Amino acid sequence: MVYRLLAIIFLLTVLVGCKQKVQNAPNVIVSGKTEHYQEPYRPQYHFSPKEKWMNDPNGLVYYKGVYHLFYQFYPDDIVWGPMHWGHAVSKDLLHWEHKPIALYPDEHGLIFSGSAVVDENNSSGFGTEENPPLVAIYTYHLMEGEKAGRNDFQTQGIAYSLDNGDTWTKYVDNPVIGNEGIKDFRDPKVMWHKESEKWILTLVAGDHARFYSSKNLKEWTLLSEFGKDKGAHGGVWECPDLIPMTVEGTDGIKWVLLISVNPGAPNGGSGTQYFVGDFDGDTFTTNQTETKWIDFGTDNYAGVTYNNAPETHPIFIGWMSNWTYARDTPTEKWRSAMTTPRKLMLNKTDGDYQLFNYPIDGIDKIISEEEGFDVGIAANATETMAFKNLNPSEIRFTTSSKDFQLKLSNSTKDELVLTVMGEDKTFILDRSRSGKVDFQEDFGKGVQQMPMPLLPEGEYEVRLLLDWSSIEIFINGGQYVMTSQIFPNGNYTDITIKNLGEDNFQCRDFQVNGIKSVWE
Repeated sequence: MVYRLLAIIFLLTVLVGCKQKVQNAPNVIVSGKTEHYQEPYRPQYHFSPKEKWMNDPNGLVYYKGVYHLFYQFYPDDIVWGPMHWGHAVSKDLLHWEHKPIALYPDEHGLIFSGSAVVDENNSSGFGTEENPPLVAIYTYHLMEGEKAGRNDFQTQGIAYSLDNGDTWTKYVDNPVIGNEGIKDFRDPKVMWHKESEKWILTLVAGDHARFYSSKNLKEWTLLSEFGKDKGAHGGVWECPDLIPMTVEGTDGIKWVLLISVNPGAPNGGSGTQYFVGDFDGDTFTTNQTETKWIDFGTDNYAGVTYNNAPETHPIFIGWMSNWTYARDTPTEKWRSAMTTPRKLMLNKTDGDYQLFNYPIDGIDKIISEEEGFDVGIAANATETMAFKNLNPSEIRFTTSSKDFQLKLSNSTKDELVLTVMGEDKTFILDRSRSGKVDFQEDFGKGVQQMPMPLLPEGEYEVRLLLDWSSIEIFINGGQYVMTSQIFPNGNYTDITIKNLGEDNFQCRDFQVNGIKSVWE
């Protein structure tokens, strides 16, 4: 009894001290230095367009110190329409400069998703050895063909730039890959395969992936197919990406194939699965039998990685939305954002390959780190901490507990509830009362669940990144990840921790950190 009383007194002392410390920390509010990015729900450190509709990231490529982000863009409305390639550039993947539209529809169709490469050896002949071109590879979508009931309305085209992406010229002999009658035939991702000294293009054809090769980016030969009998097939396959990766802690190389699918994700609507296997320059093979997902949340779709990036790990960005409700979210000037840029890591755990994804290291420079503290909560007890503003913020701590609940709430009685269920080895996200949820019938329905069968027995990290309209959850360094949009009626201000177990809940280095706007 005495021990319990002392423990409670210690905990209250820690929490009161923490509360005062966080309240005195710099509050993260967008300054008046920019006219944009102050609207309700506008992301403060995730990329979003100045205005109008955005979806898939496209043409992710790094060249001459610049990260290019192209994206599906409709410049006339905040709902999906005739697709263009929007364009933004960055030197750190956090602070972005908006550029003019890169690619417009033409006589071959709308400009759907694709990729971009640095043609260093000028294999295409579009540039010179002194000034090699950037080459974009994208899908044409001919609306007239679709409306006529044809199945050949999607083809592949290319364009090139000789001024590091500022202006683009389309190839006069487009399309470079025709269509033999496949309704969903799109989203080319190109890479240079050193071993065979040729370009490899991966695209999707309805229910499978196809691999092509070329020496010059203009003339393509079909090599092989993959996936008709593999993975999730609840919907159409989209946005493939074939990546060689070093297995962490080894010198071994495996190939990872990302495939987005819509619908058919584990928590409904859109999601991205992955396969781990081998690629010999012609064929991708895998022994994988189970379906694996890069993110179990409902709002990470169509993600791909950067070509030519200087980092040792692939850098991934996804579209932070879901086709189930993407057209209905409660924003007025713009619609949609991208996930935080993430580094991908391939680990082998208990003989099984797992693809981890975790925020890039550079994000730390916009996070105002506060001094951490330890928390202990008795069995079946609850404690609440009050803060000035949790949107945006980073919440992180280390624990070995497997039975607890975190609730983020505010004075308008919005609640975002996160639960770790140890016996079931499951993480649960409940946004049914998180704020505005009635703009679409499925958005707040049910809970999102993530199985965590390989979570370590000992300590692991929990890291939450909150923005004005999203939460990204990274468990154990990105081993398990959930991304979810939220639209609270006011900023969250309270964190309630509930111990669901029979033992004390213990966590160390509990931090609540401010995040600076990248648009100031």
